[in-house]
Amino acid sequence: MKTLCEKSATGRRCSHPPKSIGAAEHALPAHLLRKSAPALPEVAEIDLVRHYTALARRAFGVDDGFYPLGSCTMKYNPKVNEDMAALSGFANAHPLAPECAAQGSIAALYEMQEITKNLTGMCGVSLQPAAGSHGELVGMMMIRAYHVHRGDAKRTRVIIPDSAHGTNPASAAMAGFETVEVKSKPDGRLDVEAIAALLDERVAGLMLTNPSTLGLFERDILTVSKIVHDAGGLMYYDGANFNAIMGRARPGDMGFDVCHLNVHKTFAAPHGMGGPGAGPVAANDTLAPFLPAPVIGFDGEKYFFDSAPCPLTIGRARSFHGNFSVLIKALSYLLAAGGDGVREASGAAVLSANYIRARLQSVFGVVGEGYCMHEFVLSCKDTAKAGVHAIDFAKAIMDRGVHPPTMYFPLIVEEALMIEPTETESVETLDAFVEVMLDLRRLADEDPEQLTSAPRTTPIGRPDDVLAARSPVLRD
Repeated sequence: MKTLCEKSATGRRCSHPPKSIGAAEHALPAHLLRKSAPALPEVAEIDLVRHYTALARRAFGVDDGFYPLGSCTMKYNPKVNEDMAALSGFANAHPLAPECAAQGSIAALYEMQEITKNLTGMCGVSLQPAAGSHGELVGMMMIRAYHVHRGDAKRTRVIIPDSAHGTNPASAAMAGFETVEVKSKPDGRLDVEAIAALLDERVAGLMLTNPSTLGLFERDILTVSKIVHDAGGLMYYDGANFNAIMGRARPGDMGFDVCHLNVHKTFAAPHGMGGPGAGPVAANDTLAPFLPAPVIGFDGEKYFFDSAPCPLTIGRARSFHGNFSVLIKALSYLLAAGGDGVREASGAAVLSANYIRARLQSVFGVVGEGYCMHEFVLSCKDTAKAGVHAIDFAKAIMDRGVHPPTMYFPLIVEEALMIEPTETESVETLDAFVEVMLDLRRLADEDPEQLTSAPRTTPIGRPDDVLAARSPVLRD
């Protein structure tokens, strides 16, 4: 496919804007003017439209087909959420408007804040963080501030399971902590004894998600919370997998002190699809005073920004009041679903994952025994011995019109494929995916070259990943 510069022809234009009347009165100083015209491509409007339309067709999103990307909750979300965020009263609201002129917008934030409290079982919420990873950093900064405030600055270590998302150790390190990895048990769940052995006066807390990246619910979570608290540490909940338990279990009830939610993917917009995220942080009474201020208050008559509930605040986490439009989308989702709908969604997500898992477990290695939650992990280590690896399955899946699952994560599983179908896919879609996987498994034995040479239908087949990582071309 040619670039626009390659399609450029001298003299072609998309439009011919009229010269501005009175432009001389507003002319820039001579030293700020360009010496020559910018080297922009010259193309007709139809060529420009076709170029970007062709590029769009090369992308794959949840509106194009099944997107079972594990641990990312790539579910379809109703377009009405986008319409709500685009309402002029929201879209044109100015962040510096006085409270009296922004009561509708502040009221919407207040409702989102209160719903988040209820869903998480926490007493305080900040809507400021701009994404889940940002929420993680904020939560870890709050834990650090808590220990420093108590004069216990020697607590500089954070325990993180070996199955954790990569953002967990990154967020802890950015907050100034040393990370300590704890190994999982053979069944993939937390090892309570191993955690207990790591607890000492240097431990600031434990950071984990429940269910884990293996799609397994941590049955011993109450015991884990107790021993961490007894040792003087705090509990941080990574809300990346909240879609599996929303409306059914709450981090606060599990003993967590602070958590974040990826509301952009759990409630509103598919993760990574065209714009910013939002990662509100919720805290119990221990850590709520350290939340980023201000939060949203309501005195029975008016809504306002209130710093009083956060006397020990770590400060602002973001300018203004978070990614407002994303929060409006999330609120739209929650109000449309209601409590029963949210609970139904998590149940359907778990059912979908178990349905696919049950149909594939006889021909693939499946990590963990019994039922999974919203996602599960296959292992392709058996076919890898014959030269067909997880990446070969992922590449071949693309030729079948399906986005590949997550590959080689979590790192504790050899030749891993992590699959999360979400609650928004029909049984027909799930069946079609299962048939693709079964057919590819058959080909791995009978005609492995069909997989090792895939994909054949994409603009780019198999780039040299090592070369791209070591010698990236960052500009044309």
